[in-house]
Amino acid sequence: MSRVCLISPFTGLAGDMLLAALVDAGAPLDAIRAAVADTGLTGWDLAVTPVLTHGLTGRRAVVTVTDDATSRAAGELIAMAGRVRDRAVADTAVAALRAIAEVEARLHGEDPERVHLHELGGHDTLVDIVGVAAALHALDVRTVHCEALPIGAGSVRTAHGVLPCPAPATSALLTGARVVGTSLPGETVTPTAAALLHAIGADYDPAPPMRMRATGYGVGTRTLPDRPNVAVVRLGDREAADIRDLVVLETTVDDVTGEVLGYVVALLLDSGALDSWITPATMKKGRPGHVLHALVTPETADEVERRMFTETGTLGVRRTSVRRAALPRTTDTVDVHGMPVRRKHGPHHGKPEYDDAVAVARQTGLPLRTVLAMATHSPGER
Repeated sequence: MSRVCLISPFTGLAGDMLLAALVDAGAPLDAIRAAVADTGLTGWDLAVTPVLTHGLTGRRAVVTVTDDATSRAAGELIAMAGRVRDRAVADTAVAALRAIAEVEARLHGEDPERVHLHELGGHDTLVDIVGVAAALHALDVRTVHCEALPIGAGSVRTAHGVLPCPAPATSALLTGARVVGTSLPGETVTPTAAALLHAIGADYDPAPPMRMRATGYGVGTRTLPDRPNVAVVRLGDREAADIRDLVVLETTVDDVTGEVLGYVVALLLDSGALDSWITPATMKKGRPGHVLHALVTPETADEVERRMFTETGTLGVRRTSVRRAALPRTTDTVDVHGMPVRRKHGPHHGKPEYDDAVAVARQTGLPLRTVLAMATHSPGER
């Protein structure tokens, strides 16, 4: 299984909103606090508490600060994040902070290690970034998908004065992201959130099919008059597919009978083909023909190709490289009228083995479709 996280920024996204949503979805707060403590940051406390807003209950992350250090140089924050014991968490946090540092340095013409982070240099930034990295790791999230980010209108006040929304640093960090305009005023996506999406490699394409496991709501600090100010995360499991490089062998024939082609299909499967099939074709001058196909591994391609040449008499076989995604499968056996019938099961479907069902039908005189139905839904599974 592969754990997927889908982020739905309903009214926007901030680091604290994402952190609170992940905790609401089941991320352990103790593991998050421990990761932040590894950085050596002092004078802080993190609380994630339930909040009711517009009839919706979510969680809000609040960092209480008793230290008097309000901002730091980027290099200091990066070094602190690098102290987190779990390397996966440290690498994600460092990548997010480095992205902020490089953008700020480019905007202000300074060295990334020495650029001074004003609003982004305080406790909140480090807690949010390390906390989100630790939460994703604790939830075993492998891939992150994010819906379009709503971009607010108007301006935002910063240490450098009033700037247009989104702020220049946020705009730079959102390069490649999918965004959509909104009538909401002010900053709807923060630089911290944008840096986190960049560091975790968020994909802005639709999320793949998955089995839902949990939903979390992260509440922002701003109160909106007509809607809850929330970001939503949905966690799900996707069956991991086995991706393999394979080869398709094909030859087109118009002088081989159906009986021979049926025999060749069975022979190719016995010779190592993973699959083999026939499709009808209309050839030049309107002649009817067939295309014989075989799906093979690179290791068995030569032998299966040789069989195609010798059995059909064809003068040419085409090779095409393909990639196949195969989901995991299991097998079991059920009893149908005292005879065993094997069944193959995938994550979404299962079916009886045809040859076993045919044997039962011949032995009992039952219609084949009846045997297949009995094997598909054995008595204990109805």
